[in-house]
Amino acid sequence: MKTILNIIWLVLSGFWLFLGYLAAGVILCVTIIGIPFGIAAFRIGVYALWPFGYTTVERRDAGAPSCVGNVLWLVLAGWWLALAHIVTGIAMCLTIIGIPFGIANFKLIPVSLFPLGREIVPTDQPFATR
Repeated sequence: MKTILNIIWLVLSGFWLFLGYLAAGVILCVTIIGIPFGIAAFRIGVYALWPFGYTTVERRDAGAPSCVGNVLWLVLAGWWLALAHIVTGIAMCLTIIGIPFGIANFKLIPVSLFPLGREIVPTDQPFATR
């Protein structure tokens, strides 16, 4: 079932959301300071491409640097990526069949706003952290 949902997601919204994260990652990797943010964008982009069967958990070893990084991320790229999820989620919720995909888009908003200090894990291992 996860595979079917992921394929429908990929066709309806996953691919263009992935392209948004890819563009953000490339732009952020232009400077040396932005490379960690670009890597985070690539990581979340893959998650936005194929989200069903995965979830995010907070990393226990993430400290103050990830908090500061999240503030920078929010200013640099997070707000417009979250806006893309909001617009896509509302568009998906206009049809009955699209409602589960709209809800999935809304669940991706916190990760798009504050990605640092979170880890993407399979749903059968939601408590696995490094």
